[in-house]
Amino acid sequence: QSGDYKNKTLYSNINLTEMFSPLIRIDMEMKNSVKILAEIKRDRMLSLSFDNNLMTEVLGKEYTLGLGYRFKDVRIKSKLAGPRKIIVSDLNMKADVSIRDNKTIIRYLDLENNQVTSGQTVWNIKYSADYAFSKNLTGIFYFDYTFSEYAISTSFPQTTIRSGITLRYNFGN
Repeated sequence: QSGDYKNKTLYSNINLTEMFSPLIRIDMEMKNSVKILAEIKRDRMLSLSFDNNLMTEVLGKEYTLGLGYRFKDVRIKSKLAGPRKIIVSDLNMKADVSIRDNKTIIRYLDLENNQVTSGQTVWNIKYSADYAFSKNLTGIFYFDYTFSEYAISTSFPQTTIRSGITLRYNFGN
């Protein structure tokens, strides 16, 4: 043998992930039923490869602003309400706007050549309203609009719209 020491384990890649989700969050409801949300999220993933001498860095930043309001004692006439025929409950409405920026950067360790290989900016608008018809039955309306622009020119912008109504029945207490 040549006398070289051989390791029992060989590390070809080291990964480091850090997430601050949220880094800062303010979520409050005031006495006049106004809800306010402000949030900042940060994340980063580093991958160091010893096989090809490069480090891949994925960076993410997200900012969210939200506003909501609770309408107290909203009355709805219904034949399902029994002899009273009026349902009284709170109507909760909430809207959030967020922007998220992702970037993937490849850094060559032996060259001064850093390249952005992928990334996107995502705009998101969410709206929801919920109303409790009874102790166990809740109706929810939601609308979610997402638009993304990519950091590189080979990808196309993408838009997603989701909307619907959910009836949630709770079998518990």
